[in-house]
Amino acid sequence: MAKIPTLTPIEYLADSSHWFRALRHLPHPVWLDSCRPFSLYGRYDILAADPEILLTTRGQTSRILKGNQLLLETDESPFNLIRRYLPTGYQPGHLPFCGGALGYFSYDLGRRLENLPNLAVQDIELPDGHLGIYPWAIVQDHEQQQAWLVELSGLGNAAKSRQRQVFHDLKQNIKSCDKSFKINRFYSKVNANIYAKAFEKIQDYIQAGDCYQVNYAQRFSASFEGDPFDAYLALRAALPSPFSAYLETEQGAVLSLSPERFIQVKNGIAQTQPIKGTIARDPDPEADARNADLLQISAKDRAENLMIVDLLRNDLSKHCQQVSVPALFALQSFANVHHLVSTVSAHLNPGVDALQVLEDCFPGGSITGAPKIRAMEIIEELEPVRRSVYCGSLGYLSACGQMDTNIAIRTLVADRGQLHCWGGGGIVADSIATAEYQESLTKVRLLMETLEKRFGQ
Repeated sequence: MAKIPTLTPIEYLADSSHWFRALRHLPHPVWLDSCRPFSLYGRYDILAADPEILLTTRGQTSRILKGNQLLLETDESPFNLIRRYLPTGYQPGHLPFCGGALGYFSYDLGRRLENLPNLAVQDIELPDGHLGIYPWAIVQDHEQQQAWLVELSGLGNAAKSRQRQVFHDLKQNIKSCDKSFKINRFYSKVNANIYAKAFEKIQDYIQAGDCYQVNYAQRFSASFEGDPFDAYLALRAALPSPFSAYLETEQGAVLSLSPERFIQVKNGIAQTQPIKGTIARDPDPEADARNADLLQISAKDRAENLMIVDLLRNDLSKHCQQVSVPALFALQSFANVHHLVSTVSAHLNPGVDALQVLEDCFPGGSITGAPKIRAMEIIEELEPVRRSVYCGSLGYLSACGQMDTNIAIRTLVADRGQLHCWGGGGIVADSIATAEYQESLTKVRLLMETLEKRFGQ
């Protein structure tokens, strides 16, 4: 018989940042953010802290901690470990998350799934994987303007007592930053000439038949001091995106302003919504509308999108059936760009869980290229530094079997006084080097300019 989670109505706050400020004094706080009230695409926010179990992975080694106690250190697959420690058997309700796993899978965690060369420099210290098992969370439904404290049932009395005390204390423990956020200018070691050489190398591989598309990215970095949460609040106002997230680790923080869903599993149906095809917004309404029209009729962008749709159809078919494409080349508009977004859906095979579907598709094809493994090998060859969380996924795996994850684009990583962000795009046979270079800047310029103008030293 399915277990039933406990749902307690609590105060609804139109801006979930107030709830996050209340809980972030606790260990490992995380906020999956729909960016309401700035964005109207998303519906739910999920906030939690103080996980019962923390799973981190670095290279071939995963660690399981309960509080400060190390329970296990192993080279076993992190996906298997998540499945072992994730509570299951809970009855789905009207909320997407009832307790379970929250955190991120970095792009580099893909090395645990594929045999890739080790060429790029790994200079970011955040773990490759960071997921907590959270027995409670705050879930805000912005459509119904309701909020709930969700808790897993079946916990011991001591755990229940701690949860209740933690929640009772939340609003008495508002955490403010120690010093205001300040940042220097962003810089990139990849200039237009270096980008052009990498572009030509990718074209050589395409012409040789090695690949059809490669998602090549460049990294921008800036030194900062202060509280990165202040930076996140400014970014979510400037570029509200439905699959955003803010997460703190012992090493740093992840600030994700992602517009792209990776994999959602709900009621036995998996759905992915790859973004391929981008054009800049224009402040003039007529010019902006022309840009949107140009994107929708662009043969190059439609072909690029279709390649990734086919890749994801293949990935989903590993453990799913009835794979379909209910939407192809739909237009979505954000503060800085228009995107082409497709939707691929499939029914999970009997006995298959959400985590298996995630593992089958990870990392997402929209940020690798096609075929996936060869594209990842070329990325490793041409990008000078590892991607870390960028192009990985943040999201949740609920104890009721549901899952939702993003593609961690428009994502920044705070690590040891450096803030990193990346801009990239898919390169195909008829791509133009100067246009692709400009697109890589367009995608992240608003992020960098927002921080430099507001917090620049």
